[in-house]
Amino acid sequence: MLKRSYIILATFIFIQSNAQSQTNISVHDPVIIRQDSTYYIFCTGPGISMWSSTNMKNWKKENPVFDKSPQWILEALPGFKGFMWAPDISYHNSMYYMYYAASAFAKNTSVIGLAINKTLNTSSKDYKWEDEGKIIQSVPNRDLWNAIDPNEADDEQGNHWLVFGSFWHGIKLVKLSNDLKSVAQPEQWYTVAARPRNAVLPDSVPGDGAIEAPFIFKKDKYYYLFVSFDYCCRGEKITYKIMVGRSDKIEGPYADKDGVPMNLGGGSLVAEGDKNWYGVGHNSVATFNNIDYIVFHGYDAFDNGKSKLIIEKLDWINNWPVIEK
Repeated sequence: MLKRSYIILATFIFIQSNAQSQTNISVHDPVIIRQDSTYYIFCTGPGISMWSSTNMKNWKKENPVFDKSPQWILEALPGFKGFMWAPDISYHNSMYYMYYAASAFAKNTSVIGLAINKTLNTSSKDYKWEDEGKIIQSVPNRDLWNAIDPNEADDEQGNHWLVFGSFWHGIKLVKLSNDLKSVAQPEQWYTVAARPRNAVLPDSVPGDGAIEAPFIFKKDKYYYLFVSFDYCCRGEKITYKIMVGRSDKIEGPYADKDGVPMNLGGGSLVAEGDKNWYGVGHNSVATFNNIDYIVFHGYDAFDNGKSKLIIEKLDWINNWPVIEK
């Protein structure tokens, strides 16, 4: 499914080299953005990992977004060790907005927070992340959803939305306030994608409905909802894959190529593992110089299943995303 001429950028082991630039960098759950002539990757890691590049090939390790965990996370998640998940970066009101998650693996004891910065240029005098605190929290035995893997997206009317979720009852979408710092009132919640879940399972168990990592991308007349199906992080048993559906409204309903609603288990394949990769997943999409790119990580079958970033050009055939051959 994926050509081998990828850009290798990661292992899941977080190692910082003394080199100023590297082509084999440590990332997981990547998102990319450009400010001026510099590209920035943010990804899962202690304090949120950050890398910069002028060509999307050679990368410089920057300091983490947080040098210590915000106090509100320590209060919300007793025993939290500082490992922050799946950041999302967007630009609004002349500011950069980063939503991020903190959690315990395989539990929905999870929170989504927000940090804001005037610039991504670490050498600027204006570079400073200001944490805005908690946006959403999921609580075991109360919520059948999981507050991780956030992505902010806008509709055609300029309203702001946050899509997020993993396992349980699937992917949720909620409208944000105009300043993007809280859930809009009155609250508007939607389940935009889900997979079947065994009803006899206790609420504290994720279940078998393996779906996570949502990302909404607007292209022409459609909103495209990308998600990841199945399982990461299991060595040769990894089955992770990228799926997609589309809708003419941001709140859905989203459906796949066969018309199956994504909230009923639908999804069309974008990328999956093959002889080169145990699995691939957790993607974002960005446009630079009128070219769409899909950014994700794959587990390299030739390198002990290490997680490596892949950046590919994205084509559109019959209004459906296809990775360029």
